[in-house]
Amino acid sequence: MPPEPAKPANDAAASVPTPRITDLEIKDAQLIFSSVWQGLETDHGRKNLRFPKEIILLGGAPGAGKGTNTTFIAKAKGLTCAPIVISALLDSPEAKRIKDAGSMVGDREVIDLLFNRLLKPEYRDGVILDGFPRTKVQVECLKLLVDKMHALRREFYKTPLSIHFRQPTIHIMVLFVDEATSVARQLRRGIEVRAHNKEVRRTGIGELLEERATDFDKGLAQRRYRVFKEQTWDALQELKEIFHYHFVNAQGTIHEVEKNILHELEYQSTLELDPRTVDRLRGIPVASEIVVHARQELVKRLDSYELEHESQFGQLVTFVERKVMPIVIRHAISGTALVNTEDPLLDDPRALAMLIDIFSERGYHAMVDVHRIEVPEQVDLATGAVRCRLKKVYRIQIRFTGSEIRRG
Repeated sequence: MPPEPAKPANDAAASVPTPRITDLEIKDAQLIFSSVWQGLETDHGRKNLRFPKEIILLGGAPGAGKGTNTTFIAKAKGLTCAPIVISALLDSPEAKRIKDAGSMVGDREVIDLLFNRLLKPEYRDGVILDGFPRTKVQVECLKLLVDKMHALRREFYKTPLSIHFRQPTIHIMVLFVDEATSVARQLRRGIEVRAHNKEVRRTGIGELLEERATDFDKGLAQRRYRVFKEQTWDALQELKEIFHYHFVNAQGTIHEVEKNILHELEYQSTLELDPRTVDRLRGIPVASEIVVHARQELVKRLDSYELEHESQFGQLVTFVERKVMPIVIRHAISGTALVNTEDPLLDDPRALAMLIDIFSERGYHAMVDVHRIEVPEQVDLATGAVRCRLKKVYRIQIRFTGSEIRRG
């Protein structure tokens, strides 16, 4: 990065605006991105630039539990591919070839390695990026990549390739702990790693783990945390207003952190689906909306049955008490009862609604299936024609929490 420009020696020079560091970084990012993108188009072809539908940028302070929680996050999002860990990417054969050629692995090389890796088929549905972006140049390159992903989507939208260029979804997930917690966890990890490696060397069983200098020195651990706050934290904050941002308190136990992660990753179709798909589904309410007032609506319906259809409601309650509940009670252990009945009381659709609402109010889950059977009644011997009557059998299934019985 170029050094800060020298301060002007006179007023005339002072009137000339000097470039800011951020301007230079953005310019560098545009040059880097253009070079990398041109290489991608040359090597893969434009129609094969198929990036992940969903990208989760996982950041976190040292000791925040990124390694511990990555698998859980992937499972919560339905991702089956391994995360792309930037530190591991920089130890890949491609990165080693760059180093062996005497070159530094800087922002351009990181962007080139990462973008090529993102094109692998196993990442098409989504991927977690662990440790990206870390610099402002990488932030700008990510913005430019997303712009290109949207442009490709528009280009191929009404073509047979449209399924490969879907609406991209970018999440930023930051696992955060304070400095004291970070340092304590780093030092505790050092003790655990050293004990593990000692046992591996003694027994010859297992694999040695990396011993980081920062895990054994409080001052280095503190410095590592501050570097995170000054570089990665600032880089991720620049994306906060652009992409979906999830700040996760990682101070607590694993269970508490997992609960916080799930809360942050609750499904929101308007964020993940294509806008046209959202419009298509808009008329169907999501489950969370219809259950908000479900209890109040149930009470209102039951009261209306009593006040407006008293006779029918009374007959149905009697039917449930005398014919259905004895069977349900006999199945108290399994928690599932099946009742078949031909009672004409249920021929009225309102009665079926009443039946389901009665069981719902009492804490059961009831479903009714109407099975229609043609039963032969008379045969015309002259023509062979068979006259049938329609027999309706109502199959009622009642589910509830059964009894837990210990068996020795």
